[in-house]
Amino acid sequence: MKIVVLAGGLSTEREVSLVTGTSVCRALRQNGHKAILVDLFLGLEEVSVDLETLFDAPDGLCPDTKIQVTAPDLAAVRASRKDQSGRLFGPNVLELCSLADIVFLGLHGQDGEDGRVQATFDLLDIKYTGGGYLASGLAMDKSMTKRMMDSAGIPTAPWRDIPSYTEADIPALTAELEVPCAVKVVNGGSSIGVALPDTKEELETALQEMLRYGSHIIVEKKIHGRELTVGVLGDRALPAVEIVPAVKEFDYTAKYQTGGAQELCPAPITAEQQAVMGALALKLHRTLGLEVYSRTDFLLDDDGKFWCLEVNSLPGMTAASLVPKEAAAAGLTYNELCEEIVQRSYRLKRRG
Repeated sequence: MKIVVLAGGLSTEREVSLVTGTSVCRALRQNGHKAILVDLFLGLEEVSVDLETLFDAPDGLCPDTKIQVTAPDLAAVRASRKDQSGRLFGPNVLELCSLADIVFLGLHGQDGEDGRVQATFDLLDIKYTGGGYLASGLAMDKSMTKRMMDSAGIPTAPWRDIPSYTEADIPALTAELEVPCAVKVVNGGSSIGVALPDTKEELETALQEMLRYGSHIIVEKKIHGRELTVGVLGDRALPAVEIVPAVKEFDYTAKYQTGGAQELCPAPITAEQQAVMGALALKLHRTLGLEVYSRTDFLLDDDGKFWCLEVNSLPGMTAASLVPKEAAAAGLTYNELCEEIVQRSYRLKRRG
């Protein structure tokens, strides 16, 4: 197949996405596909050849990239594109995607998991991997996901939706919200736009910090427990991973830098606990209408109860990411995992 692996974009998870895309592109090329990597926002400027011939590029157009310690400078990314319009799709991106048999969505965060790219592709009759536009949008919005979990009876921490606030509202919110708690921007990812204040002073700082990312937040009761995650592939749950942070908070730096956390796969839990958590992950996957694959994050408290945190409709797919580790524990190589995602997605009927 001719495959465009779409990555990058303008999300705070841009660099993670580029590493995912590069890993996937190289695996698909090893599988015999004509795969190329394309940056959603930067695209390909001033292409002097027939676009069709780019699928024969010997390196798949893969960049040398890695995840930095700090989140990307999105203003600098915007400034680097010659076309300074407000278009999300860079030069020649849609044209290349239209030439492909399928687009592998290596995107993470707001510009890839919120359903807008998927909706565009549906309108243009372009095949793509993973869930559709509506399920993706629901899963990206933590407020909507929490509502769906509550309605489906999936245990999740008590929470409050704050759809909009300004700096002037912070004193009143600080006074009325309980601590300790978790404060989350509704469309954040990779632990960006998340704070875990224990005191009123920390809560005030957290509310100010969240305004950098958006004014719609949720505030959850903080539950202490072991951090676990379980992937769904097709109609089955994969073996769980336990994440043991090396530092107090599992933030962006801890998540992506060597030594930031220990990841135990399969997780040291009982078969019964694996079954319960897998069933909950599958239930949320189906409740939201997700397709092909996803990953759901949990806490396991001291009383042995699971609490669902959120679901990722396009989880990380670097070779060291959690879903590939779970797939390996289930007997799938990284290349086989990428191939199954492509084949399952290719067979989907998107628009009736």
